[in-house]
Amino acid sequence: MASMSPPIHDLRQHDETATHFYLDVRCLICRFLGFIFGTETFGNHQQQQFPRKPENMERQSSFSRDFGHAAAETYLITRLTFTLLRYLGVGYRWYTRLVALACYALLLMPGFLQVAYCYFFSSQVRRSIVYGDQPRNRLDLYLPTNTNGPKPVVVFVTGGAWIIGYKAWGSLLGLQLAERDIIVACVDYRNFPQGTISDMVKDVSQGISFVCNLIDRFGGDPNRIYLMGQSAGAHISACVLLEQAIKESRGESTTWSVSQIKAYFGLSGGYNLFNLVDHFHNRGLYRSIFLSIMEGEESFEQFSPEVRIKDPRNREAASFLPPIKLFHGTSDYSIPSDARSECLLT
Repeated sequence: MASMSPPIHDLRQHDETATHFYLDVRCLICRFLGFIFGTETFGNHQQQQFPRKPENMERQSSFSRDFGHAAAETYLITRLTFTLLRYLGVGYRWYTRLVALACYALLLMPGFLQVAYCYFFSSQVRRSIVYGDQPRNRLDLYLPTNTNGPKPVVVFVTGGAWIIGYKAWGSLLGLQLAERDIIVACVDYRNFPQGTISDMVKDVSQGISFVCNLIDRFGGDPNRIYLMGQSAGAHISACVLLEQAIKESRGESTTWSVSQIKAYFGLSGGYNLFNLVDHFHNRGLYRSIFLSIMEGEESFEQFSPEVRIKDPRNREAASFLPPIKLFHGTSDYSIPSDARSECLLT
């Protein structure tokens, strides 16, 4: 039988590529450190320091040098990124999607910058309030300018394919609702590979507990709290809500109660992992990664609210759930609209 081992020259080519990539990265790090500390550093040698020029000439040359340096480093980082992707075996399809995503982000940049300015400089935003002991256990609060009386509260769990979720993704929603006298709490949580699905569910549950118990200190009404999740955040928050209802139906002690949530709104979520694994694989979230996020196929039932609620042992928990509204666009390709679970509406 013919050997399936790769030719020797192919292995050498891979080794040479990896070596060149390592040297390029090392060079980039040296340049970056030199730029930070004011000298270009290569190995253990520093460039010779010359007498200072007049201030106006120095300012002009400094700006020109910094601009050229930034352009050169941007080019170098881009080239190294594509070298790494090529070395990892990423094909043409990913390159085209990366370019399309970059163009799309560029077109949206004016709107992003406006929202980012409000997020970082508005007095209505309280950023990174700690709710737990994990690095990502933070939440942002968007507060109305009108402080007359307790305000209704929306706890928002953002999406991001369980990998790139971040609390700031909900800033536009938070700012819009704050203008309408609604407090918004955007809960952050550990993403993969920093955490897996059980860690995400635990983090979001802790964030909800913080809001339920302490939101009155920020002018919120603890009797008018609504839970909202989007995409992966809708899946996580649905898991949290059902898990909490199951615990309460069994008489277990908890730090917050499902009865404190007046309604749940799921936006573009998926609630049955068995029906989503192939779809995500075809969309580029490969099966092996998805299984790692969800802690193996044996955990699909536990983290599929649609499946879990059908278990006769959990039927009593359904009576503890608040009113549930699920929304899904029919043109959504990230998660198909038929993933919207009708059984959760019971």
